[in-house]
Amino acid sequence: MPFRVAFFGMPIGALLLERDGHDLVYVGIARDDALGRRRAKRVFGERAFVRPDPSSPAAVDRLAALRPDLVVSWFWPTKLPRELLAIAPAIGVHPSLLPRHRGPDPYFWAIDGGDEVTGVTAHLLDATYDTGAILGRSELRIDPSWNAWDLAKKLDRPSLVLLRDVVASYARGDPPKPIAQAEALATMAPAVTEGMLEIRWTDSAERIARRIRAAAPWPGAFTDIGGETVVLLAVRETHDFPKALAPAEGVVRPDGIAVVRAADFALELLAGRAEDDETPLDARALASRLGVRSALA
Repeated sequence: MPFRVAFFGMPIGALLLERDGHDLVYVGIARDDALGRRRAKRVFGERAFVRPDPSSPAAVDRLAALRPDLVVSWFWPTKLPRELLAIAPAIGVHPSLLPRHRGPDPYFWAIDGGDEVTGVTAHLLDATYDTGAILGRSELRIDPSWNAWDLAKKLDRPSLVLLRDVVASYARGDPPKPIAQAEALATMAPAVTEGMLEIRWTDSAERIARRIRAAAPWPGAFTDIGGETVVLLAVRETHDFPKALAPAEGVVRPDGIAVVRAADFALELLAGRAEDDETPLDARALASRLGVRSALA
């Protein structure tokens, strides 16, 4: 008898589980613009629902009547209600090595925190975010050049591999042994606030560079250059700058690269965008905006 799965999240996860031979009795699609949405609606037909409300009594009753063997959440944006989680065992995959970086933005916090290694964690779902017992993990070393989008893309494949492996183990009747998370090691990964995105040039160059990578490409870390707000997307630490500069002062070097002093060293400004019209700015354009010498807010 096919293994019955109720799925909530991004369509590619449901499509791959269907390809693995599982019976997707319900597919809740996370977003109107989700990649693979049209294909999922063709494959699953009346079993597919775009942005359903899983907390409604009607949805819970529908799921209970379908009698799934497993409830799966893969990049579903909200908590599934207790009533739904009581219908069958429920699992999810989170893009961090839980209990580190619980919350909605682990990509930002992994890079901003200077983590050398991150990964994905399969876990049981419970009433609170990302706190359920661990079912499996896969690690990934973070390349120092990656921004948040790069990291998210690199984690997609291991996340899907882990998801399929764990669902397959449940289908075989041999699920992984749950291991409780170590609460003493837990850290949070909340949504980034506007105040966190304004660059503080009194921080170290390394610290600023991590914050810029962590926020890129969206929402982006920003600063004022020549009285205009500019979002910086790529910078590089350098020791080649006039040592008389104070933090937040910048110059254009003879090679045409704009450099801005941080607390210790300086950063070359390599790429960004205008805040108002989102015009891409390369190193030359950023140097032009900085001028010969200026103080940044």
